[in-house]
Amino acid sequence: MKRGFFTIMSAQFFSSLADNALFVAAVELLLSNGAPEWQRAALVPMFALFYVVLAPFVGAFADALPKGRVMFISNAIKIVGCLMMLFGSHPLIAYAVVGLGAAAYSPAKYGILTELLPASQLVKANGWIEGLTITSIILGVLLGGQLVGQRLSQVLLSVDLPWIDTGISTPSQAAIATLIAVYALAAWFNLRIPLTGVEMRPLRHDAERSIAANTLALLPDFWACNRRLWSDKLGQISLSTTTLFWGAGGNLKFIVLAWAAVALGYNTTQASALTGVVAIGTAAGAILASLRMRLDSATRVIPMGIAMGVLLVLMVFIHSIWIAVPFLILLGGLGGFLVVPMNALLQHRGHNLMGAGRSIAVQNFNEQAAILGMGALYSLSLKLGLSVFGAITVFGVLVAGAMWLIRFWHLYNCKYHRAAVTHLLRIARRDNHH
Repeated sequence: MKRGFFTIMSAQFFSSLADNALFVAAVELLLSNGAPEWQRAALVPMFALFYVVLAPFVGAFADALPKGRVMFISNAIKIVGCLMMLFGSHPLIAYAVVGLGAAAYSPAKYGILTELLPASQLVKANGWIEGLTITSIILGVLLGGQLVGQRLSQVLLSVDLPWIDTGISTPSQAAIATLIAVYALAAWFNLRIPLTGVEMRPLRHDAERSIAANTLALLPDFWACNRRLWSDKLGQISLSTTTLFWGAGGNLKFIVLAWAAVALGYNTTQASALTGVVAIGTAAGAILASLRMRLDSATRVIPMGIAMGVLLVLMVFIHSIWIAVPFLILLGGLGGFLVVPMNALLQHRGHNLMGAGRSIAVQNFNEQAAILGMGALYSLSLKLGLSVFGAITVFGVLVAGAMWLIRFWHLYNCKYHRAAVTHLLRIARRDNHH
């Protein structure tokens, strides 16, 4: 791997670690404030909100500046969201601001890989970044659970700054204050990411128009990029697969918390450990995929998405921790093996079609729109009285059915658009195509 790759990995690790620990702290903050369960479920779609709203702009922003600087600015925005959460803003609003930082961070995080590495190393690089991200998820949810737990929170609350009244008086507030330091560490690594030498693509600017008009001028470009990726015979398959995966997987972290509370009687600290168990399986699957899969054979993993949906349905019948742990590891493993090659294929096609930042922004728009839509549906279902088991069943059937349709779509392309698919696969095999 080229110089700077592991600096990027370090920055991503600590930023993702704080993101996942903050989710647990935000759930506990709402719980301690007496918020209804639907509000806790709404944390997931609120985090995704700015991914969808700002998708036409963040990709162009990521391509206009060195991506290390974009990642630094994004972590600074996350710190602002944490401060809002500490000093009186509604947790859902403050968490949406953290999501704003994450929305700006993602195109730079993934886009810099295509600037730094050739196509032949993208699956391996995605295995690294996804594996490390999943590791940070494991440690993040465990860290968040421990920070709001009785033992560690008492230690944090006992820390007193002389002559300063911070107003921090609850375990969740102490956890959020601690995570600000983790975001600051990630920002420090961001400043040390080297320039890749790739030419920047400046934002279009017309001096005779207002800032708002120049900003809105990005919309046609974004929708053209979105249409271009959906029209690509490999891009459409990888994009639909990752969109569905993250739509379900993004909401699964709260569903596991809710399921553990109902099926096993766990509190937030105990249930957060089970979310980490899913992530262990995902990390293992991601690493295995990075070792075994090639870019041009990525579509072979689609049946694993169907199997994921079936396992989600079976999850409602589990009431023993001894069965739950290996089951959740298997569920995560299938997801990790599915998403790494499909994500790499999507990045490869996007980079060739429109540039790294714009392609990742299109990807984020579709994936986060799925998270937002499915999360809003789940939160509304809870408000209207649907049980946790019912919601899990709906998710499982949706994932299995949609993955089956995606598989049928790809087989249709291979049969009726064979020349186009063959040409695109030939491009994916080129070691130096960049």
